[in-house]
Amino acid sequence: MTRSARPLAGFHDGELAVQQRAGVTAAAARLSGMLAPAQLRGGLARFLSARTFAALTARDQAGRLWISPLTGPAGFLNVTSVTALSVRTAPAPGDPLHALPAGQPVGLLVVEFATRRRFRLNGNLTAADQGTLQIDVEQAYGNCPQYIQHRHLAPTPALTPGPEPVRHGSTLTPDDVELIRQSDTFLIGTTHPTRGSDASHRGGPPGFVRVEDNRLWWPDYWGNNMFNTLGNLDVDPTAALLFCDFATGHTLHLSGRAALEWTRPGIPGDDDRTGRRVHFIPQKLTAGRLLPLQADAVTAAPDNPSLTDRTPAH
Repeated sequence: MTRSARPLAGFHDGELAVQQRAGVTAAAARLSGMLAPAQLRGGLARFLSARTFAALTARDQAGRLWISPLTGPAGFLNVTSVTALSVRTAPAPGDPLHALPAGQPVGLLVVEFATRRRFRLNGNLTAADQGTLQIDVEQAYGNCPQYIQHRHLAPTPALTPGPEPVRHGSTLTPDDVELIRQSDTFLIGTTHPTRGSDASHRGGPPGFVRVEDNRLWWPDYWGNNMFNTLGNLDVDPTAALLFCDFATGHTLHLSGRAALEWTRPGIPGDDDRTGRRVHFIPQKLTAGRLLPLQADAVTAAPDNPSLTDRTPAH
């Protein structure tokens, strides 16, 4: 599996197209410097070394895109140079990215829910063996705390003997739908033919992700105007979602296709009045208890919009 040449700075064609349609080209241009080549120094290196949760976007051995949790004690994310990160763990057995191949672009999102901080790191997976991932990082930048729910994650108490079964399929079960509808957070992985893969966060009040006839949709919220995720989808509809039940450790991985829809701002379901929503069709799924972290309590992000309707309107 090989990767294409990747420009190190500036927005790509899809990001620019969505920015222009949204009327935020000038505002986004002021942030283009964030896409400069990575420098894993100082505060960023210290932030990474103290974290216990990340999400990885990559392709499995069959080439399908997924996004999976990566967890470990503080220090499992180890900066080895200003452009290199050693991840001292790997997707668990049963995870769709278990035994993922090296030599591919990856996106890593590192989140600290307790302080509502997050950083994106995009680059190339150069090695994946013996429970360690090596990433050459090309971009590293922070995102705002918007829509991150406040929770403290702690290691899950020891499970009863024997691992819980992992289910693979293509159709959502009632339990899957319930997990999605109760979720206040999910992670999304997208990709671009020359810029590689990306991992991002979405949050809102429980119910902000709607499920209808084995399809999902959610309203887009106001953000930093960079449109990294939506820009990728404008070029390539390949997408992956990860839902986590932070009370139990159960996870739902979805891999499929997504599309951005532009609507009239403020219609029912347009909770933040952006005039944008994303539709997602799952093609493959993996469900199990694959998150060895949990939180007993959650405090909603103060900027979560209120739900306006659960029925899509056009």
